[in-house]
Amino acid sequence: MKIAVVGATGLVGTKMLEVLSERNFPVTELIPVASEKSVGKIIPYKGTDYKVHSLAEAVLKKPNIALFSAGGSTSLEWAPKFAEVGTTVIDNSSAWRMDASKKLIVPEVNASTLKKEDKIIANPNCSTIQMVVALNPLHKKYGIKRIIVSTYQSVTGTGVKAVKQLMDERTNSHSNEMAYKYKIDLNVIPQIDVFLENGYTKEEMKMVNETKKIMGNNSIKVTATTVRIPVIGGHSESVNVEFENDFSISDVKNILHNTKGIILQDDPENQIYPMPLFAHNKNEVFVGRIRRDESCEKSLNLWIVSDNLRKGAATNAIQIAEHLIENHLI
Repeated sequence: MKIAVVGATGLVGTKMLEVLSERNFPVTELIPVASEKSVGKIIPYKGTDYKVHSLAEAVLKKPNIALFSAGGSTSLEWAPKFAEVGTTVIDNSSAWRMDASKKLIVPEVNASTLKKEDKIIANPNCSTIQMVVALNPLHKKYGIKRIIVSTYQSVTGTGVKAVKQLMDERTNSHSNEMAYKYKIDLNVIPQIDVFLENGYTKEEMKMVNETKKIMGNNSIKVTATTVRIPVIGGHSESVNVEFENDFSISDVKNILHNTKGIILQDDPENQIYPMPLFAHNKNEVFVGRIRRDESCEKSLNLWIVSDNLRKGAATNAIQIAEHLIENHLI
């Protein structure tokens, strides 16, 4: 099982290597891949040193699976080249997500749709992943009509430059490179990605469109506001859901408690609820603050938190790869 990790030196690529190791993924040959300036560098993995390859070198090695986290333009150019030599690409960028010919996969929701011929598989947006993991079991039982989501997203979602900006601001260092137009420490920025003509940001429309595609239901109405906050450890989401059918809070909690990949943290009397502090470096989606929306019938409020570099990126991609192997799809 030859595995290429494209973008191996970045935040998500580094996390992919961590998760592969932790989950004892059956790697027989690791092929770390990065930009030309990193080619030849050494990356340690499970006690062995591996040389960083160029994309062209990696294609010639014909890996079984290529885990991509190197940006949309790289994915658009190189994913088809890997697919041509028989590699199954699992891509973490936005390049292929809304391509009608490509599957957009969250294993807990729609892995059953994957087939051997799916050679380029899209990994959804981090914020979308954690939301649909929590909502899908409730959708199956009650039928979702509408979702209103506001996100509180970690600077790690932007990358190394943003983490450095935050830490420099915390220590009163002067950062030469700003990831954001504004200061992020002691601030909240109500913009993630660029603004579109409809007044929403690209990130907000990703959540709208990807949710419908993953859940296989275009009738679900979704509206989103995405916000960057000075936090490391995970994205948080305030989610309001209107259902077709009524529910009891106890049933909702039981469903979530018994769903694989979800950890229920809902004990307000003891001030127990999900936070990035708890989600950091975990693979699960944490759900709490569950309560009926008293302003709207058949509606529910939830608070959803997950580590965006893990379940929101690396872990989800590797779970897709595990599904492919377990079901003999590669």
